[in-house]
Amino acid sequence: MTIWVTRSFRTLALLNCLIWAGCLPPAQSQLDEEKEPHFLAGKARFNAMDYKGAIEAFDKALTVNPQSASTHFELGCLYDRHDQKDPDPAAAIYHYEHYLKLRPKADNAEIVQTRILACKQELARSVNLGTLTQGLQNEFEKLRQENQDLRQQLQQCKAYASRLQAMTNQIPNPAVPARLAMAPSSGPAARSPSQSNSAPKASGTANSSPTDTQQNPTVRNHTHTIKPGENPTAIAKKYGVKVDALMAANPGVDARRLLPGQTLNIPSP
Repeated sequence: MTIWVTRSFRTLALLNCLIWAGCLPPAQSQLDEEKEPHFLAGKARFNAMDYKGAIEAFDKALTVNPQSASTHFELGCLYDRHDQKDPDPAAAIYHYEHYLKLRPKADNAEIVQTRILACKQELARSVNLGTLTQGLQNEFEKLRQENQDLRQQLQQCKAYASRLQAMTNQIPNPAVPARLAMAPSSGPAARSPSQSNSAPKASGTANSSPTDTQQNPTVRNHTHTIKPGENPTAIAKKYGVKVDALMAANPGVDARRLLPGQTLNIPSP
């Protein structure tokens, strides 16, 4: 008898430990959960299409019994309804998952899993089309403005390059003597060497006339053909005359523009 009593006490103590540890299933069944007053109030408001009031009543039922699988299921359905003004897929997922955790073998477990997946997809779409989309739109506008600024700068650079090209084209070729580029078309420098040769000769013939001889009594029939590198000073020194006298004998010749092949009249020493 003593042994039996001892075993009974041990069994009761073990059961108490299991109950306190939460290892045993809750004492309430589905029927007991649905008899809770706040749960019944929530169902009544749901039938009256007072969804906000139904959510408030079911929240109170969870406060009384946080392990009420039925209440979690009802709240999941309410937050999952698309005819509400503000559906909450995140809250629906939370209550659906708690329902499956409390009743993993429920008859409607597969349907609940499908609704959880649909709520997750809806939540992802709301995030992409919400703040994230606005941020991307702002970034796009910023990039578009930067692209427009770069285009304007490119157009300005092209215009500046065109002006530089036009200015470069106006600069004379360094290979051409500056005196030829700047000489007037009717001046002596614009003539070809053959023309220059003929011009001084004609001048020499004219200088041999009596009139020219009277104007320039020092002129005689003696000429010099200019060679490359020669200048008035070197030519005057060669014939023993002064530079002024040499240039006076050739009034139509510019001392700064002597051309090879050109003929000069040499005055008497």
